[in-house]
Amino acid sequence: MEPVQKLLAIEAIRQLKARYLNACDLKDAATLLDCFKAGQVEISYGHVGEFESREAFVELFLLAAGHEHILDMHQGGNAEIEIVTDDLARARWNFDYRNINTQGQTITLASGLYDDEYHQIDGQWKIAKTLVRYGTALHFNYEDGEVGRLFAGRSVAGVVQYGSEED
Repeated sequence: MEPVQKLLAIEAIRQLKARYLNACDLKDAATLLDCFKAGQVEISYGHVGEFESREAFVELFLLAAGHEHILDMHQGGNAEIEIVTDDLARARWNFDYRNINTQGQTITLASGLYDDEYHQIDGQWKIAKTLVRYGTALHFNYEDGEVGRLFAGRSVAGVVQYGSEED
C-alpha cells in the first residue's frame, strides 16, 4: 500500500472507531450495526458478553443502555493502528467508560484496552473483531447523596449485570 493510501486508511479507521464510540453514547443502533461487518464477527467484551453477530451485540447493548436513566460516555484514544494488507488492519485503543444510572443511583467507571481487527469491504473499513481487556473499574451507589457500596478492581464482573430493565 502506498504511504498516502496507508495514511488515508488509518484516518478512516480512526473515524470508524469515533463513530462507534459516539453511537454507543447516542444509543444509535443503526450506526452501531453499520460499524461492524455483516455476517460473523468476534465481539468479546468479557463479563458483558461474547457475540458472533453485530445484531446480537446491538440487541444486548440496547437492552442494557437504551433507557433514559442510563447516561453513558465512551472515550477512546492512544490508537496504535497497523495496516497489515490493503483489506486488513489491526489496532489497539485505550478506553475510558463512564455510566450513571439515575434510576439505580449508581456510577460505574471503567478503563482498559480494545484490541480490534478491521476488514475493508467495498471500500469501507468495518470492525471484524474486537476484544476488551479491562484494566480498572470503580462502581458505587450515591443514594441520598451519600457514596456507598464502593467496589474497586480490574472489572465490574459480578458487580454489575447487563441486559436487565433496571440497567
